[in-house]
Amino acid sequence: MTKRKFGLGLSLMLAAGTMLAACGSDEETPAGSTTGEGGEGTEETSDFSSAMVTDVGGVDDKSFNQSAWEGLVKFAEDNGLEVEADGGVDYLQSQSDADYNTNLNNLIRRDFDVVFGIGFLMEGAVAEIAGQQPEAQIAIIDAVVEADNVASVLFKEQEGAFLAGVAAALMTETGKVGFVGGMDIPVIERFEAGFIAGVEAANPDVEVDVQYTGAFDKAELGKTTANRMYQDGSDIIFHAAGGTGNGVFTEAKERKEAGENVWVIGVDSDQYDEGQVGEDNITLTSVLKRVDNAVYNISEQAKNGEFPGGETVVYGLSDDGIGLADSRGAISEDIMTQIEEFKQQIVDGEVTVPETVE
Repeated sequence: MTKRKFGLGLSLMLAAGTMLAACGSDEETPAGSTTGEGGEGTEETSDFSSAMVTDVGGVDDKSFNQSAWEGLVKFAEDNGLEVEADGGVDYLQSQSDADYNTNLNNLIRRDFDVVFGIGFLMEGAVAEIAGQQPEAQIAIIDAVVEADNVASVLFKEQEGAFLAGVAAALMTETGKVGFVGGMDIPVIERFEAGFIAGVEAANPDVEVDVQYTGAFDKAELGKTTANRMYQDGSDIIFHAAGGTGNGVFTEAKERKEAGENVWVIGVDSDQYDEGQVGEDNITLTSVLKRVDNAVYNISEQAKNGEFPGGETVVYGLSDDGIGLADSRGAISEDIMTQIEEFKQQIVDGEVTVPETVE
């Protein structure tokens, strides 16, 4: 099937959904764990249901998976659905990649109308299950699975990371900034490439230290990596490492308490609260990746019979699918003006941000 790529306005709530066939694994017990909060919605109850499988970062990673779950909870609230329930919205948490297939099958077997695989690492599992369950409606975030019953969702991470790079280059006092990635996969490389390009565009004399931890769920690796980078002279670190990035915040906060002037740029969600240190805050800004809105939109489309199976939906700066969080005054108005100018150039097509480092 020919793959169609298009932007989706985040305010657009198209609709959709055909029922999943009830089939799948004989497994009765979820391989992941189910936590999280929610409640009954205030609007008329819908008989549509939607669920997601997290990657190993977990639903409370304060980043990518958490944003997706918040989108599902908001969808439940707006449609009168129960949270953490069959017939409403729910999730299964993956402890390792061995859980992906089992968790996807379990949700399909529980008759959820659309099932999301959250993250690039689930590409193989989604492709396999989609082939085995052709009547199931499955969506994957951050990867493309070319199957008629799979909706693929991508983001132009490089565009938001470019703006973060501009902010870092104009704010650094040491002339050196850092990038901490999780696993070395295309999604994270887009963050890296955009960040480096933004730094170079704003101030080519600023050095960028790039380190990958190889994991999205190892806060201790994020902390030790950040420790080395701050020690080596970086005063601003942008992380794209999921739960591993929580360790970057821990290291920065400890240094702030010791009197150092260091910053962290968060990712996916607004991570301002993660940077609170007494009366201070070490979160410079965050690159927002509106996974929550993507999950909401696809669920809404499916609920109304327009599930975009076989299509690839791409979100970027032009439709507010990517952006920067409010810096709460950490970034001066003068620098914010320069960042906005770069943003407009990207939206207008005057600046094309690279997707790869090369």
